[in-house]
Amino acid sequence: MKKIEAIIRPEKLDEVKHALSEKGYVGLNIVGVTGRGVQKGIVHAGRSGQTYSVDMLPKVKLEIVVHDKDAEEVVATIQKSAWTGNIGDGKIFIMPVEDAIRVRTNERGDAAV
Repeated sequence: MKKIEAIIRPEKLDEVKHALSEKGYVGLNIVGVTGRGVQKGIVHAGRSGQTYSVDMLPKVKLEIVVHDKDAEEVVATIQKSAWTGNIGDGKIFIMPVEDAIRVRTNERGDAAV
C-alpha cells in the first residue's frame, strides 16, 4: 500500500476531489495547512503604499492510502486536476504503508483499504 500526501491550492480542492471520485477513489482525508515553498510567500501592497510580506500561505493537504497498483493513477489524477502552471501549485509525496486496520471489522492490509 502507498500513502499519497498532496499539498495543493485550496481553490483546487473540489476539482481534485471530483477527479479522484470519478476514477473511484473516494476515501481521503483533508487537512488545512499553512506553509511555504520555493516562492517563500507573497508581497502585498497596503492602502498606504507600504508593502508587507506573507511568508506562510494557506494550502490544503490531501491524504489518501491506495493499493500499490493504483498509486501512479492517483498521483497523475491529482497532478492534472491541481495544476495551474503557476508557482505554488504544490507537492505530492508518496510513502509506503506497512499496514492498515479497519476499526469496525478488524480487517488488515489491502482488505482494510
